Order: sequence, then C-alpha cells, then structure tokens
Amino acid sequence: MDLLPTVPFGGKAVTRLIIGGNPFRGNSHFSSEMDEDMRGYYTVARIKETLFAAERCGINTLQVRGDVLMLQCVREYWDEGGAMQFIVQTASELRDLRQHVKHLAAFGALGVYVHGTFTDRHFLEGNMAEVRDLAKSIRDTGVCAGLGTHIPEVIDLAEAEGWDLDFYMACLYNLSIRPRESALVAGAHQEREHFDHQDKWKMLERVRATDKTCLAFKVLGASRLCGSPEQVREAVATILGAIKPKDAMVVGMFTKYRDQIGENCRFVREILDAV
Repeated sequence: MDLLPTVPFGGKAVTRLIIGGNPFRGNSHFSSEMDEDMRGYYTVARIKETLFAAERCGINTLQVRGDVLMLQCVREYWDEGGAMQFIVQTASELRDLRQHVKHLAAFGALGVYVHGTFTDRHFLEGNMAEVRDLAKSIRDTGVCAGLGTHIPEVIDLAEAEGWDLDFYMACLYNLSIRPRESALVAGAHQEREHFDHQDKWKMLERVRATDKTCLAFKVLGASRLCGSPEQVREAVATILGAIKPKDAMVVGMFTKYRDQIGENCRFVREILDAV
C-alpha cells in the first residue's frame, strides 16, 4: 500500500500517523485489566507482526520507549526486513540517562526525546535544569532532540527560554495535573489518572503557537474515544484539523479485537485527502 502523507523530520519524512508503543508494553492508561490483556497478547512475535502490518498499511515510523525489550523487538524487526524508522523515549528507570541517550542514538533512532513524566516531575519540583541538560545531551548525539510533556505550560517555558529542540512530544491530556509516576517506572498501573477531554484545547494552543514540529499523542484518550469507528474517526479528524500541517499524531494500536491499524490508516487517508 502507498505511504500515508508525510511531514519532514530530521532530514527524513515521517508519516502523519505514527504507531505508538504503549500497548506493546502493557501500558494502557485505562485499567489494570487492559494492561494485563495487552501484556498477554503482545509477545515479541506479535509485536513484530504488528510492526509489519503497520508498514503494509502505509506507516513508516514507530514511537517506543527505549527499554531493553523494545530495542530488541526493533532490532529483530529490522533484521527480518522491516523498514520503519523509530523515534524513542528515554527510559527514566535507568541509572545513567546520558549514557542511555548515546546508546539510543547509536542504535539508529531518528529522534530521541525526554520522557514526558520525567519532564513533568521536574517541572512540578521547579528543577528544569536537569531536564534541559538531558535534552542537550540528546542534541550532542546529532539525532533530533525532543521534549515530552503532558503539561502545556512546559512548552511555554521551553519556548520562552529558547531551548535547543527539534520537536515536542505533546500529550493532549494533562496526566500530570497531580504528581505521578509512569506505570512502567513505578512497576504498577497508576489508578485514577486524570483524563479531561477539554484538556486537548490547552495543549493544541501550544502546538499551534510553536514553529517546532509537534507529535500529538493520546489522540484517542487511551481508548476512551474508541467506542465506535465513528467516534475514532471524529477524534482523528479533530486533531488533524487542529495541529499544524508539519505536525504528526502518535497512536497506540491494540490489534487483538479489531484491525485498529487498518481502520486508523483509512481514516487518516480519507481525512487528509479531503483537505
């Protein structure tokens, strides 16, 4: 199948729909039951099958966290002929994040970004110097340097201070409105996460205001906007209509019960063809 529409990214082109890696790690942001369902389904073999399926549907970019399991899956996928490029999140549980960043760049990442929950925790603690230093260490590797966040005001700060970044990984829900840790760092599902569907407009205002490329994620509210194909299409259309033409969306896809990859790709093609 033909490639989905693309935008420039680090001298390459990424599709405006990027497949996200949270389902592969059982990080649903929905319930402990869904976490377990995802973990049981997504063996290494199924993760690779899903990546090849995404590639066949026209997606050319994967977003994952840079932990040992996901890097091994990407390596095997490439070794077996896979061609998708990948953008990677720092794994905050690791002890030496600067060495970790060097490893991710050497592995072949197109871009590396500071984990959003790591960013947000330091923002709430008033200690963004450490985040800025980590972003600088990404820049020093020569790959695209990004900053992840769930808090719109983080982008305000980075823009006002002129941080040397190529892109923002921008969550449409402010999950960090209360102090929290990510499930994969904490080792357990985080109960009562804050999902307010009105949050998206605050983040989208920042996305449109910056000249930098933004990758919008939680487009479907971590399954909360997946009640029907019509609801999914409406959510995708809303975000594609609100982000800049140079921006893209990251969507995690759980393929156990329906062809979410084919469905999402079809919606993106239809929506962008109509523009």
